[in-house]
Amino acid sequence: MIKQITRTLDGNEATAQVAYAFTEVATIYPITPSSPMAEHVDVWAANGRKNLFGQPVKLVEMQSEAGAIGAVHGAAEAGSLCSSFTASQGLMLMIPVMHRLAGELKPVVLHIAARTVGTHTMSIFGDHSDVMGCRNTGFAMLCSASVQECADLAAVAHLSTIKGHVPFMHFFDGFRTSHEIQKIHMLPEEELGKLIDRDALYDFKHHGLNPEHPVMRSTVTNPDMFFQSREASNSWYDRLPYIVESYMDKISELTGRTYKLFNYYGAEDAEYVIVAMGSVTGAIEETIDALNKEGRKVGYIQVHLYRPFSLHHFFQSLPNTVKCITVMDRTKEPGALGEPLYEDICAAMQHADKKVSVLACRYGLSSKDVPPASIHAVFRNMISLQPKNHVTLGIIDDVTHLSIPDVPIAIHTEGTVNCKFWGFGSDGTVGANKNSIKIIGDNTDMYVQAYFEYDTKKSGGVTKSHLRFGKHPIRATYYIKEADFLACHKQAYMDSYDIVSEVKEGGIFLLNCSWKGEELERHLSNKVKQQLAEKKIRFYTIDASKIAEEIGLGSNRTNTVLQAAFFQLTHILPIDHAVKYMKDAIAKTYLAKGEQVIAMNQAAVDEGIKGITAIDVPISWKNLPDDAPKTEKTVPDFIKKIVEPANAQLGDTIPVSEFVPYADGSYPLSSTKYEKRGIASTVPQWIPENCIQCNRCSLVCPHAAIRPYLLNDSEAKAAPSGFTTKKASGKGMEGYAFRMQVSPLDCYSCETCVNVCPAKDKALVMKPLDTQRHEQDNWDYAQTLQPKQTELDKFSVKGSQFQQPLLEFSGACAGCAETAYMKILTQLFGPRMLVANATGCTQAWGAAMPSLPYTTNAEGFGPAWSNSVFEDNAEFALGMSLSMDQQRDAIRAKSQQLLPLVTGTLHDAIAKWLDSIGIDNEGEVTEGISRAYIDALTKAHLSGEAAVLQKAILAHKEHIIKKTIWMYGGDGWAYDIGYGGLDHVLAMNANVNIMLVDTEVYSNTGGQSSKATPVGAVAQFAASGRKFNKKDLGRLLMTYGHIYVAQVALGADPNQLIKAIKEAEAYNGPSILIAYSPCINHGIRGGMGNAQTEMKRAVDCGYWHLYRYNPLLKKEGKNPFILDSKEPKQSFREYLMGETRYAALTRTFPDIAEELFAKAEEFAKKKYEIYKGLADEDNK
Repeated sequence: MIKQITRTLDGNEATAQVAYAFTEVATIYPITPSSPMAEHVDVWAANGRKNLFGQPVKLVEMQSEAGAIGAVHGAAEAGSLCSSFTASQGLMLMIPVMHRLAGELKPVVLHIAARTVGTHTMSIFGDHSDVMGCRNTGFAMLCSASVQECADLAAVAHLSTIKGHVPFMHFFDGFRTSHEIQKIHMLPEEELGKLIDRDALYDFKHHGLNPEHPVMRSTVTNPDMFFQSREASNSWYDRLPYIVESYMDKISELTGRTYKLFNYYGAEDAEYVIVAMGSVTGAIEETIDALNKEGRKVGYIQVHLYRPFSLHHFFQSLPNTVKCITVMDRTKEPGALGEPLYEDICAAMQHADKKVSVLACRYGLSSKDVPPASIHAVFRNMISLQPKNHVTLGIIDDVTHLSIPDVPIAIHTEGTVNCKFWGFGSDGTVGANKNSIKIIGDNTDMYVQAYFEYDTKKSGGVTKSHLRFGKHPIRATYYIKEADFLACHKQAYMDSYDIVSEVKEGGIFLLNCSWKGEELERHLSNKVKQQLAEKKIRFYTIDASKIAEEIGLGSNRTNTVLQAAFFQLTHILPIDHAVKYMKDAIAKTYLAKGEQVIAMNQAAVDEGIKGITAIDVPISWKNLPDDAPKTEKTVPDFIKKIVEPANAQLGDTIPVSEFVPYADGSYPLSSTKYEKRGIASTVPQWIPENCIQCNRCSLVCPHAAIRPYLLNDSEAKAAPSGFTTKKASGKGMEGYAFRMQVSPLDCYSCETCVNVCPAKDKALVMKPLDTQRHEQDNWDYAQTLQPKQTELDKFSVKGSQFQQPLLEFSGACAGCAETAYMKILTQLFGPRMLVANATGCTQAWGAAMPSLPYTTNAEGFGPAWSNSVFEDNAEFALGMSLSMDQQRDAIRAKSQQLLPLVTGTLHDAIAKWLDSIGIDNEGEVTEGISRAYIDALTKAHLSGEAAVLQKAILAHKEHIIKKTIWMYGGDGWAYDIGYGGLDHVLAMNANVNIMLVDTEVYSNTGGQSSKATPVGAVAQFAASGRKFNKKDLGRLLMTYGHIYVAQVALGADPNQLIKAIKEAEAYNGPSILIAYSPCINHGIRGGMGNAQTEMKRAVDCGYWHLYRYNPLLKKEGKNPFILDSKEPKQSFREYLMGETRYAALTRTFPDIAEELFAKAEEFAKKKYEIYKGLADEDNK
């Protein structure tokens, strides 16, 4: 055993550290949760770190995972050691080339943060469905169960592939291991270098393709030779387990940690044994310790090397005394006799003629938590007289009755301190806790662990941070349910979740709130007070929002204040030491954001320590009466039985039977309107006398939480007393009263509405939420108002906002610009709209159960939404278009048959409908004609053949009204992974539309660069600034000549946006709107509440250009290109310095920043000149 390096890091970084050492070429593409591995490699390469071969890694970001594995194949063919990092659908895209790599015996390693593959729904969380889908590729499969194993077994994978010439998948559980932070011990790189088989490496290098020793590879073979030649590789796989075993022995000798192909843990004479792999190992081992102390004879076989599966090594690890085995698979294989590992163990027993009962257990899909109580249930089931087979854990299966309930068990982890933090997405809680655990890990002799839970929303969702630290290694791989210290960082949570129940007796509870004295007592429920008193909890409060606001951080950036309070209350470190470490971490973390941000956060540390208030908990609280039951609201079953429990963090309790009606993944719309989360710290208050009724605030609101309403006299008289209105202005509005109404419980506090208000004296001001809660009654009344017919053009800013938005209260970030673009599409076309949504941010905030923000109008009509995968959204939309056309053609054919059989009103309605098919702007101008046809057909009393046709047409009447198909997605899809499909579909002249929200990065996976990322921008995978020009997608597509193309920016020119939307929809052919959408990853000065003004700045300085290319104008003899941007007047450089993604480069890579910024400005100027030239051309 040699001296090792102690580090506090997560599984992704531990893996990346080792992978970097062994890698010459890395080709990458972002996908959650594996992206951080590639991000680390990018940063290290940008800073010149050298691998074991004396060079920085050659790293290239590709356009897709298929591209990444293709490049890996090419580099390996030419003799370089290659790595890539992926998960889930990304791994699925690699499968064809993986077969080639394995067949050609290339020493390649894929590091995989194993993640659920999308089925009836998509999930970014962890299980083994992706890696198990690759088990026949010929790749060796090596599984790590912990952060420590990631570091050790990543080395085994790289060393073994070099010596064994078989490519490896090194995988570990997504999120549970990839994102878990632990203190681990790592071998120095020079020690790893000594283990490389240099002869094998030399052999590989000199088998690389080279014209000085040419060979032919990847040939084509006929049936006479293929089979035999395929069998020729058997010996490589036969010897590979022994190569892996040899390297495991060497790593074990160097580290003192024992690794085997199958590690056994438990009683030597165990009768009941679990076989599993991955992060469940820790919980199983803890349970075994507890049961064996009780005299049970139980054990566990941990699978490390899954492929090739070595019978010899498996039976070496299996006790001879075993009576029953349960095999736990973290995947589901519908229709199979069992899941993969179970089938392998059954086959193993058959091979060895072992008379041992083998049971199957499915668990942990999509990161479902697996506590010791679940493992205890597995052992109880084995020991029972009639054990169940094919059981499931952690769910209630009341349909097929496969589930077994948890069996509580006491797990003794003496000396381990458990801390839990309930945070709010984007408030910095998770980041602060990552810093905290690293401070503790790096500056004490304690072992540490941190794991983070996220809900399905973007910024603004619930986060839970689980921190453990103690004197012994921490094996627990499950959520903390009994905390020594628990902090609630959002006061609104106290009404929504049972938080205090998770504090241990005598533990500490810290609440971030603005409540003081009697106000605090009034807001706490009796249940909370009872728990505080009964468990003798030490209770503290702090007004971190106020402190952060006063310092200048903004009321939502409470993380540093609360981090300081945590160290002050827990005494984990001497407080003066903790302060020093926190301030040092702040200087490092916020280096790219500048000295002012660093200074404010360091001030927050001092104020956080001083701002804590101890709250006396009266003994009398024990005896308080129970809270009055909440009034039951009448809501749909879907809301009551699925949405409400899930939103209350009780989703694990929902039984299988509730999902049977939705087994195909089809869910009803409109769930978000029932949430009313009340998470805003401040909300806008409308000042009627200042309002000019422009409706701009409603247009830009990301969450549709502020809307204009018109009232007639009777509605105004029936309104609540506080429902203030003013006389409506505008032509045809004389008989109406006007009100701008806010939904305070749906607001996100982004202030976008206030910032865009053009009134001389603002018509909106931000006020504390508690002062505006009464507005919820006014909002509820506003929802009962009937839509009004006016003379306003719905294709105008003002007119559009009187249309009901059919996208509301999404889980998008505060200030998000993406939502506003889709919201206006739903206002204009929502009732007849199909949406093909690319994977990405727009999917994450638009379709994340249980928060479904698309909704319906009074008729029950609304956007019909679906998603396929990331790369095929254009093809997916084309399929929708083909289907709708085909089904509508069938209606037309039957209508043509019916026409001569009827007379009168119905005859005229059919004839008019048939004549309307194919006219210009059909969908928009023929809806009335279609409705008249449906009405006449429904009322008609027909007989004979006419009645048969009537019944057939009415059975499919939903196809009579012309539908519009819109693709929706981001630049990662359209510029990169889906570009080939998009180009192909648009070239076909299909009548489909695209709303492309260009954030200039892969927003959903953490801000990686795409081909939409401009020169000089810092992004993940572009740590030293993007070196290449941004793809001009619009200009590329204009070369076809038949595609409607527009580039728009809502905050710069909303009228141009709406005009482009109208023209795109009217155009009978393909259209694309490229919409600028500033993102939280840009680091906009002043925050995302300024996103709309940032768009205007972008246009004014020439960073973003507005234009429309309309092929119809060419047919009229006019220039089809219209440049809507004016000559840039504002400073391009000032614009860049207003965003951290650019300003950071001046601090991290100052030597190249100036060169890249100059290049970016020159490129923007040239682009404008090109557009100007296009606009000045005469039509030819």
